[in-house]
Amino acid sequence: MQDNNPEEKHTYRIALGVEYDGSHFSGWQKQAAPELPTVQRALEKALSRIADRPVALTCAGRTDKGVHATAQVVHFDCDIDRGSRAWETGTNSLLPPSVRVIWSKVVAEDFHARFKATARRYLYLLYDAPVAPALLADQLTYVNRQLDIERMHEAARHLIGEHDFSAYRAAGCQSRTPDRCIHLINVQRKNRYIVVDIQANAFLQHMVRNIVGMLLEVGRGERGPNWAGELLQSRDRTAGGVTAPAAGLYLVQVTYPEEYGLPQVELGPSFLRPYP
Repeated sequence: MQDNNPEEKHTYRIALGVEYDGSHFSGWQKQAAPELPTVQRALEKALSRIADRPVALTCAGRTDKGVHATAQVVHFDCDIDRGSRAWETGTNSLLPPSVRVIWSKVVAEDFHARFKATARRYLYLLYDAPVAPALLADQLTYVNRQLDIERMHEAARHLIGEHDFSAYRAAGCQSRTPDRCIHLINVQRKNRYIVVDIQANAFLQHMVRNIVGMLLEVGRGERGPNWAGELLQSRDRTAGGVTAPAAGLYLVQVTYPEEYGLPQVELGPSFLRPYP
């Protein structure tokens, strides 16, 4: 009897590091309306041409409209590995200038860009000066008065640890639990730039932007540093400050177990590097 079983095809799981300027995108995730530009749609279209077959991406964190990334991590499965040169240089040649693949790697089949991540790190970039900057307007949030970063840093320290962050989540957040663990949060100045550096195991929708909105009120002297903790304990989003704009937010690091051997990248936007 003839054996008609074809040779089983091997499937490669490929991870990519992606940098993008989110200013003109409607966020990471593909939308039902095809006319809305998203990072996912642009990247899948380019990768599908390189792979010569449809590519479906899974990301570490779905960034909102106007949010940037210097170290987004994605993965996809493909029955062919075109090699790093094709996945990086080839894909970049098909992408708009505001999106770039910065590294690629074939990873173990159990790797998952979202579920295997152990931490995410964001930077939020503020600029306080009497005059708004002519450059980088879509990459930062401008404040027309000097902020007190010592008070902001003191307020931020109230949020470290595992807490119920209901007071800092978006009203429409669909996460099953409001509990998150903030590993670190610092507020530092670099000339006129103020950087809020925050890392957690994961984040709720708008959590970083709502935290920064609170810190802005503290930095302007409208609230005391203890308000951060009081708001946290209230678990009441309506008692909080405004949501800070998307333009200042960057996804700058996603951490995975060392066994996957993913490349380490520099933190933050290139014009702020080296960042301590």
